[in-house]
Amino acid sequence: MNRRSTPPFTLQQAAKDSPTLASLIARARDAGDRLRAVEELIPPLMRPAIQAGPAEGDEWCLLVKGSAAAAKLRELAPMLVPRLRNRGWEVRSIRIKVQTGR
Repeated sequence: MNRRSTPPFTLQQAAKDSPTLASLIARARDAGDRLRAVEELIPPLMRPAIQAGPAEGDEWCLLVKGSAAAAKLRELAPMLVPRLRNRGWEVRSIRIKVQTGR
């Protein structure tokens, strides 16, 4: 078998050659930045159950493991929106999506 050996490259190097990949990386980074901006408003024991989801327009999605954590997060959402807006994001609402264990 004759395999061509290609040198390894980083995700950032790959993104330079792919606008689609670069956009995806930027969106993931933005979602993570948003979550870090509101993290201190979320009870510490809930934080591991929450993942940053995509932002679409003025709506941001949070992915939550479990309906109890989702219910509590829905109560907290009115505090999270102003924090995000104060940090420069144009967010009007937060959508909570419960992840099922598949």
